[in-house]
Amino acid sequence: MFFSIRNRLFIIFTCLLTIPLIILSIIIPSWFTSIIEDQTQELTIEAMDQYSLYIDSITTQAEDLGKQVLVNQTTQQWLKLEKKDANIPKEQSLLQKNQLKMMLSSMMVNNSNGMSISVVLNNGEGAWGNNPNLHNLDWFKDFRINEQRFVKSHIDPYLPAQGNSNSYILPLVDLNTVVSYGFIKVNFPTTLLETALEKITIGKNGHAYLLDAQGANVLEGKINTPTKVLKNSLTKIKNSQKQKGLLEADYHGEKYFVFFQKLSVGDWILVSEVTRSDLFSKVNILQRNLLITSAIVFLITIFVSFMLSSNIVSPLGKLAKAMKFIEHGDFLGAKRFMPTIKSSNDEVGYVIKVFDHTVDHLKNLIETEYEANIRRKDAEYKALLLQINPHFLNNTLEIIGGLAVQGKNKEVMNVSIYLGRMMRYSLNTQNDVVRLGEEISYIRSYTDILKVRYEDALTIDIVEDPETRDLPIIKFILQPLVENAVKYSFIEKTTAEIFIITKKANNQIKIVLEDNGIGMSEEVISNLVSEETKNETISVLASKGNSIGLKNVLGRLKLYYGERFSYQIESEKNVGTRITLCINFDRGDIHDEGHNHG
Repeated sequence: MFFSIRNRLFIIFTCLLTIPLIILSIIIPSWFTSIIEDQTQELTIEAMDQYSLYIDSITTQAEDLGKQVLVNQTTQQWLKLEKKDANIPKEQSLLQKNQLKMMLSSMMVNNSNGMSISVVLNNGEGAWGNNPNLHNLDWFKDFRINEQRFVKSHIDPYLPAQGNSNSYILPLVDLNTVVSYGFIKVNFPTTLLETALEKITIGKNGHAYLLDAQGANVLEGKINTPTKVLKNSLTKIKNSQKQKGLLEADYHGEKYFVFFQKLSVGDWILVSEVTRSDLFSKVNILQRNLLITSAIVFLITIFVSFMLSSNIVSPLGKLAKAMKFIEHGDFLGAKRFMPTIKSSNDEVGYVIKVFDHTVDHLKNLIETEYEANIRRKDAEYKALLLQINPHFLNNTLEIIGGLAVQGKNKEVMNVSIYLGRMMRYSLNTQNDVVRLGEEISYIRSYTDILKVRYEDALTIDIVEDPETRDLPIIKFILQPLVENAVKYSFIEKTTAEIFIITKKANNQIKIVLEDNGIGMSEEVISNLVSEETKNETISVLASKGNSIGLKNVLGRLKLYYGERFSYQIESEKNVGTRITLCINFDRGDIHDEGHNHG
């Protein structure tokens, strides 16, 4: 009994699943820890490098804007006027200041990063207004005393910008005397730097900051890293000759990883911090889940090994393979595979026997029904096709008769030639599928006959996409629609305009026919769609002249193309009707049919 199938399955499953999972639960976490630590350092430094380049691009653009303003003639002219005596006409000063504003506005509009620019004199007088408290502002003191040109995040009410901004300050000097009379201040939104900084965050609760040499946040927000950790790290960073690297710090029993990079912008330092427990939290969860999974798999192994045996598993596995043949429609393959399935179990053997009988029965039913459907579909299609010729010949003979009565022999001859071309096309019954170009040529002959009869009262335009000429289409789909369009256009109007368009988009042919006739009511369209949905073929064959042309076309297209065919009818009473026929083709279908019927 010890070596029964259930016991063997138990031993095999335990060796293959449970023991490896227990081993992996010990090995994988330690392995992942070393990998995560290396990858975290690599990815974080890479992200910080990218952020450094991003800051360089922003600040360089700010510097360039400031220099452009400084060397601009408008700025220098304004500076010359403002530093002179007060006897300058007020109008001239105001005009120069407006020109300066226009120049600054133009630069701000053309800037993609939403930067704003201001020119301010030392007395607080600026392009956008006067700031009497200028000398009391911290950022201005920092600039004047410490020559700090890059300013921390702040709100500048004297620049046309919303929210907090960081700034670049450039001395405003007379280029002739190189004497400073004020400064040029370029603001760039703090959100530009904050949005990019969020991508550097490590772990779930890690933080990233942009700090100055004193440890103050250059951007908005509170610094959540413990002060002791940050202070000790900044001291080491200042004393380090390295531009970037990784520091470790212990605080209250927790280890902190501090990544840093010194930036070329002022004295700014990019810092990213994460705790060890946060960084490896997923590894700890993974280890716990692996151990739980090992225990669950062990219990499942015991249960499954006592539930399965080879005389059930093997025959059912082979039966599943036989069913795959059926899934792909290969009944003969399933029949050839069935004798290989053997089972001494009565229940499984009975299932296999019933399945074998079902395969035979299903195969016979499908073949019988398929042949019956093919015959019925072909008969219905031929019946629909036969409705066209008598209806068309009757109308054409009336046209010839009318021309003969009027003594228009030349027109009778032309109509006869056109009719001869159409008859040759119609009597070719070898193929039901032709090139769309042939169908269009057939319609041109038909419309030439109509033009002879109606003369200037009828206008027919055909726009043919050259890419559609060789595409396959079933015959006689346009003539009934054109015939109806002409007929209903002359019911209440003295002129008729017909437009026919063919075009190809990807693997789809679109044929559009548009007229200016009496149109169709929503009720007629709704009834047509309803009948077509229920049984399009029966509704066409049973028609007694009510929309027979349109039903004929839709019925034949639906019979031949099935779900690949769709149509749309747009109509407005006394305005006209637009009918769009859409046929989807696979590339292989287009190639094969175009070749066979070309």
